[in-house]
Amino acid sequence: MIGIASYGVYVPRYRIKVEEIAKQWNEDPASIKSGLLVEEKSVPDLDEDTATIAVESARAAILRANIDPKAIGAIYVGSESHPYAVKPTATIVAAAIDASHSITAADFEFACKAGTAAIQACMGFVSLNKVKYGLAIGADVSQSSPGDALEYSAGAGGAAFIIGQNQIVAEIEEYASFTSDTPDFWRRDLQKYPSHSGRFTGEPAYFRHTISASKALMEKTGLRPTDFDFVIFHQPNGKFPLKAAKTLGFTSAQLKPGLMVLHFGNTYSGASLIGLASVLDKASESQRILMTSFGSGAGSDAFALRVTDLIESIREKAPKVEDFLSSKKYLDYAAYAKHQGKIRM
Repeated sequence: MIGIASYGVYVPRYRIKVEEIAKQWNEDPASIKSGLLVEEKSVPDLDEDTATIAVESARAAILRANIDPKAIGAIYVGSESHPYAVKPTATIVAAAIDASHSITAADFEFACKAGTAAIQACMGFVSLNKVKYGLAIGADVSQSSPGDALEYSAGAGGAAFIIGQNQIVAEIEEYASFTSDTPDFWRRDLQKYPSHSGRFTGEPAYFRHTISASKALMEKTGLRPTDFDFVIFHQPNGKFPLKAAKTLGFTSAQLKPGLMVLHFGNTYSGASLIGLASVLDKASESQRILMTSFGSGAGSDAFALRVTDLIESIREKAPKVEDFLSSKKYLDYAAYAKHQGKIRM
């Protein structure tokens, strides 16, 4: 039995409301909010980046289940905003949590699904009994060009999952992936902000991959939407996951507990994983979860998870997602631009 032994989350406390961004560009905030289903987004502090977010979420995961960092044999950090082009974030995390030097570590990059790819890699090492625990992290400080539609939703945050075979709180019953060369979103080397193909990021990118991976998972397991208590999809905005859920036969009640984009924005590699953490904060023994990530370029990873009776014993021992919902401080656009490095000398 392979699954999640612990999990942790970190989201910066700073926020900016959609109305504040719309005011800067003389846009109608009501139209934008109804179009994206996003109220506000998280913003990193001046001294926060993907590395600090990854470290904080990893520390929370270790604290939650009182896991010895020396027992972690693999550390993988998925992100599209690693602070260094050449220098791994994973080694920074390893040093910060005092992991053993006898580990395998690397950074992953596959747009917004790099964190779930890291989970799959950890599952491989654990299943071969090469490591006791693998630490998979999805974290980002998302980039968006000033005035671009992405600016209303690109947030910051991350989640860490410790994968193992013992004392697991959620069994990973099965997974499936769907991948193709679909250039819907990209950022070339040395470019500060990404480019995207507008409405084509929905079709043929997000929906084709998300729905295909989810269907493949249900075909492999023989499970139907009604067999799941919760469903989580990648959350570039609020509308896409709602449409994906409806297309696949899931209800809004199954989706809502993990739909964090309304409050944090699109945290890229952290988006579906923060949603999963939010569900684990609420789920009970034997409840099933379907999670499907999406990364532009493009691909999706879908997982079927079943919660165990151990969830109650660790849930309250580290900050929950709801703690980051209530702890926040709002910025005006000028302060936000400074925090995001949009003002360049």
